[in-house]
Amino acid sequence: MEAINEEAYFQYLLATYERLVYSIAFKAVGNQFDAEDLTQDTFLAAYKNLSTFDRTYEKAWICKIASNKCLDFLKSAKRRIQPTEEEVFLQLEDHGGTPEQQYLEQEAWERTLRLCRRLKEPYQTVAIRHFYEGQTVTEIAADSGKNYKTVQTQVYRAKGMLKKIIKEEQAGCRI
Repeated sequence: MEAINEEAYFQYLLATYERLVYSIAFKAVGNQFDAEDLTQDTFLAAYKNLSTFDRTYEKAWICKIASNKCLDFLKSAKRRIQPTEEEVFLQLEDHGGTPEQQYLEQEAWERTLRLCRRLKEPYQTVAIRHFYEGQTVTEIAADSGKNYKTVQTQVYRAKGMLKKIIKEEQAGCRI
């Protein structure tokens, strides 16, 4: 007779507190499907421990089980957030923008290389490595075995030479 009593009491708990437990779970996890699963887990835990609790505190007991289930769910290592398709695309890096921007950037790199190749050695090599390949003075000095100050001076002079070539080109276009 006690088993029937517990079964009837469990049905009473389910009918009375199901919406409350669902709302606790929904507020905690923010989606309907997980909230439904947590509601079911809460009542399953309540059913398993029905004989061991004081029935005078049933609402607090059910709410405590629900909040613990929600906390466990949120902390769970098994829970992995699956990003939406839109979130995945927003996280992708932008590699150059529009085709027009990519073309202009490619054109600028090609022009930089052409200008650097117009210089005489040792400035040509240093200019290509620094302005086109993006190497630092320290990297160029280490790779070439040259003194840091020597490479620094060569980069500085190459920059001046490049500016002069660009000014000459611009002056030639104005005529």
